[in-house]
Amino acid sequence: MTRMAGFSSPFLLGFDEIERAIDRVTKAASDGYPPYNIERIERDEPNGDVIRITLAVAGFTRDQLDVSVEENQLVIRGRQIDDKSRQYLHRGIAARQFQRSFVLAEGIEILGADLKDGLLSIDLVRPPLERVIRKIEINGLG
Repeated sequence: MTRMAGFSSPFLLGFDEIERAIDRVTKAASDGYPPYNIERIERDEPNGDVIRITLAVAGFTRDQLDVSVEENQLVIRGRQIDDKSRQYLHRGIAARQFQRSFVLAEGIEILGADLKDGLLSIDLVRPPLERVIRKIEINGLG
């Protein structure tokens, strides 16, 4: 992938990690399975708004799904094992495996995950950031 011109600016210092995150997202976005939604859920709590990621995982049980956070990425994996004892006359539903990743911003917390009616919902929250102002002393050289 060609380096993005915006990150080569001398005014953007230390953004190498963001550029690598964009590379990871670009590679992961090519697979469309399973389909998903991302929505904002407004709450009147001091935690801020909740972001809900919902994946369509029909046919997967809770034991066949794994949700984890790995190096600032939310990773959802689904593993189904093909049942060799069945004899299909027509096979339109395949046993599938998938991995879907979402890069998380610093400070994002996972509230929990629920599986209901073939939809896996994962709630995330970003607590409000505190504005920090720090004065830097200037040393004199003579």
